[in-house]
Amino acid sequence: MRNLLNLTSAQLIKAANIKDQIEALSKELNGLLGSSAPIIKAAKPTKKRGMSAAGRAAVSAAAKLRWAKVKAVKTKTAPKAAKLAKKKFTMSAAAKTKISIAAKARWARIKGAKVGKK
Repeated sequence: MRNLLNLTSAQLIKAANIKDQIEALSKELNGLLGSSAPIIKAAKPTKKRGMSAAGRAAVSAAAKLRWAKVKAVKTKTAPKAAKLAKKKFTMSAAAKTKISIAAKARWARIKGAKVGKK
């Protein structure tokens, strides 16, 4: 069978007419024999569904409205969070010195133990 792209327009028309005749005869034969076998037709290519510009605009507007509500709630709670952040625990200079001395002593013990092992 030849490629459909290589056929002339007259040959394509003739092929379409023959196909129509075959389908008509098949229907007639099924009617005579009482066959309930369905006639299989070539499936049409499905149309790709899209969204209209108005539909896209409506979806976009709804999304922007949702995000505006979320951001509005965040800005209302932000001052409260800032007040809580100001209440940080600060360590006195004496406490920092005490921790520093303890850390230096601990590292000195660890380093002394390593030197003793070698």
